[in-house]
Amino acid sequence: MPVLSIVIPMKNEAGNVRQLVSEIDEACSDLPDYEVIVVDDGSEDDTGEIARSLIAGGKSVRVLRHAKSAGQSAAVHSGVQAARGQFIATLDGDGQNPPSEIPTLVAPLLDPDRDKRLGLIAGQRVGRQDSWSKKFGSRFANGLRSRVLKDGTRDTGCGLKAFRRDAFLALPFFNHMHRYLPALFTRDGWAVGHVDVAHRSRGEGRSNYSNFQRALVGIPDLLAVAWLIKRRKTANSAAETLTAFEQSEQTQ
Repeated sequence: MPVLSIVIPMKNEAGNVRQLVSEIDEACSDLPDYEVIVVDDGSEDDTGEIARSLIAGGKSVRVLRHAKSAGQSAAVHSGVQAARGQFIATLDGDGQNPPSEIPTLVAPLLDPDRDKRLGLIAGQRVGRQDSWSKKFGSRFANGLRSRVLKDGTRDTGCGLKAFRRDAFLALPFFNHMHRYLPALFTRDGWAVGHVDVAHRSRGEGRSNYSNFQRALVGIPDLLAVAWLIKRRKTANSAAETLTAFEQSEQTQ
């Protein structure tokens, strides 16, 4: 049974699959048993076929497929549900997240002396290799999110993350939730760590989303997550009040 499951959401990434899996094998050779799960999110190219050919070649790869594209969050969620590892690492399928960062990312979770409250390690990109418009849009979105949610995270758009599988599956699921994991893990009482990670230019293909598309969904998502956090705080406050009342009744 693998300790670690590495989940890669992919849509139309036929030119990147083989190289990415090869780099993961090289980077993770000293880690405990791990598996690689490629989630083909309704690709219209040969992404799934190439991933399955790696299995025939002896790679420790499992391939899931969405018949219709459901988005990155749904792809990650499907991969985590199917995972056999206690811990999960994720990275984007476009090759911009170097697999060489995975050992550093997962090390705090694999440490037997770790803080048992640690639920998530979030990668934060340095030296981003993106267009100025994409970097500007990301900086604005991250700044707004940080001010509203106060999640202490500089860069939630980074695909490199590591977390406890059970903690992730207990989170409320919604589309685009992958961009709010630090706030959601904190909401559920987990400690969140951060690791600076490298970033590189895209491999083959092109991005599936534009800045405008991200902006259209970003504001409603942000308000929804803020509401989820407020609801949890309200519920916790009510539970504390009830506990205090019960204790008072017992002492009378």
